[in-house]
Amino acid sequence: MPKNAIHFQISERKLLLRGMDLLMVIFGLYLLGLFFDYAYLKICWENSLAIAILLFYLAVFGTVFEIYDLQKSSQLDVTFKIIVFTVSTSVLFYFLTPVLTPFLPEKRLQIVYFYLTIAFFIFLWRMAYVTLIASPRFYKRVLLVGEPFYVEDFVNALSQSDPNYKIVGFINCEVPKNEPIKFKGVTEYGALELLKTIEDQNISEVVVASYNSENITVDVYNDLMLLLESGFTIREYSQVYEEITNRVPVQFIGKDFYKYFPFSRSNQNTLYLFFHRLFDILFSLIGLFFGILILPLIVIGNLCGNKGPLLYRQERVGKNGKLFEIIKLRSMIINAETNGAKWAELNDVRITKFGKFLRRSRIDEIPQFLNIIKGEMSMIGPRPERPVFVEELAKTIPFYETRHIVKPGLTGWAQVKTRYGASVDESLVKLQYDLFYIKHKSFFLDLNIMVKTLSTVLYYRGQ
Repeated sequence: MPKNAIHFQISERKLLLRGMDLLMVIFGLYLLGLFFDYAYLKICWENSLAIAILLFYLAVFGTVFEIYDLQKSSQLDVTFKIIVFTVSTSVLFYFLTPVLTPFLPEKRLQIVYFYLTIAFFIFLWRMAYVTLIASPRFYKRVLLVGEPFYVEDFVNALSQSDPNYKIVGFINCEVPKNEPIKFKGVTEYGALELLKTIEDQNISEVVVASYNSENITVDVYNDLMLLLESGFTIREYSQVYEEITNRVPVQFIGKDFYKYFPFSRSNQNTLYLFFHRLFDILFSLIGLFFGILILPLIVIGNLCGNKGPLLYRQERVGKNGKLFEIIKLRSMIINAETNGAKWAELNDVRITKFGKFLRRSRIDEIPQFLNIIKGEMSMIGPRPERPVFVEELAKTIPFYETRHIVKPGLTGWAQVKTRYGASVDESLVKLQYDLFYIKHKSFFLDLNIMVKTLSTVLYYRGQ
């Protein structure tokens, strides 16, 4: 057996990034007070509250600006830009809360020292992370054992989600066929070379991707049993897929669907549902108040850029398949669907210039707060789809109607994790995210979605 390689799980890397960012800030400010004429925020017990508030701001805005995204964290140029945004916003908010934080120093140059020290020491740590932790020496090297049908989707999904999870090879566990399916994305090894491949390639994990375990040949099965008895890590593909991509792989699920859908107890938890509804109402009232404040600007923009009705209503599918009318600010030309219902797409010619701004800023969603107050929608949940598309997608995508067991949402896990679904393939990906949310629904996941929604708005990702 190969020697145990050092590698980090996704959660471990994210925790490492968060923890070291904050420790480096404390260390940097300590050195600043030790070697320079600096007195704004010294690292000592008396300033513990002020230090905690600074670290809180950095953690929150770091999440909003996606400084802990593993893909972005492995690219130094992208990381530098995000650090500038995160530190600038955190320091600004820190200065705007003088009741809980130190008053601004008389020597304004100390503010510059404070800002540059935080940014420099975080960037210094991130340079070390990219050079050491995000390097190939810490990659988790994985061997996939299964049926060729699964290989392409599985490999592509994991490579896009975790840059440090490397599938270095594939072994076909089926009985050899006259015209076997070939996949060029990874190297294929012979079924009789399983143990040798693990040793030669320094594999640290085997993932078994088989729709039917009866298809696994006797030789492969015996080798897997030998590995299991020696303590080697062997995992099932759907577990790995869901853990790394945060999606439920519905395209791989058959008659054993009940194994994959132990839905979250929060869907029936009275206390959770009560606070969820209370949050919906409070947030909707705040959202409507904000909408009223900017209404004059929206009206002017609509008169100049849209030239027609301000609002439009459209039938959507809600909880348990019940139909309701969604309310939105109009972003398309009048009579945009004279030839029938059509998917919205990137650079859609039906969207007006002002409509593009409304969509990308998500301002067009503000009237939906009325749907939330009426109880037809929630703040968080799967996006409500049109009946004609639901009927079409339900015929093509397995378990599509399952997303209707909860209220549709203004924002949701699918909305913050992927782009607008403008095709059957993209709708499949969105469904995978929606089912992940329903399966793992909780207060912390809701909070995560709200923070990521801020990122979506700030980065202008609407369509």
